[in-house]
Amino acid sequence: MVEGVGDHGCEYMTAGVVVVLGETGRNFAAGMTGGAAFVLDEHETFKNKCNQELVELARLGDQDSQMVRTLVERHHELTGSRRAAAVLSNWEQASNSFWHVVTQAEAERQKQNAMPHVTVAATFERSAPVAVAD
Repeated sequence: MVEGVGDHGCEYMTAGVVVVLGETGRNFAAGMTGGAAFVLDEHETFKNKCNQELVELARLGDQDSQMVRTLVERHHELTGSRRAAAVLSNWEQASNSFWHVVTQAEAERQKQNAMPHVTVAATFERSAPVAVAD
């Protein structure tokens, strides 16, 4: 949990979770191959600062939103952060301003898990394969 980060934040990140409650510098996530980052983008400038060569950006889903909120709450409890308090006081708006930075490999895995699996089976009665959804 950080309240801002300079150039090259999360560069070569391989695992873990980072939450950024403030501005980032340029080249964020360059070489990132694992983990996840959640970046609050109140001024809508983050997309231009993020190196999207190996990552994708998505808005928070319900599950991610709850996890990020829990992390921000814990940060506030442990540090008394005024920034965290401000984010929590207007969580609905803040949660819509977060980007989820995820590696392309993880994004592809999530897409595959969301798709129904199809098995192709050959039958003796027909010469063409039959698709069966499981």
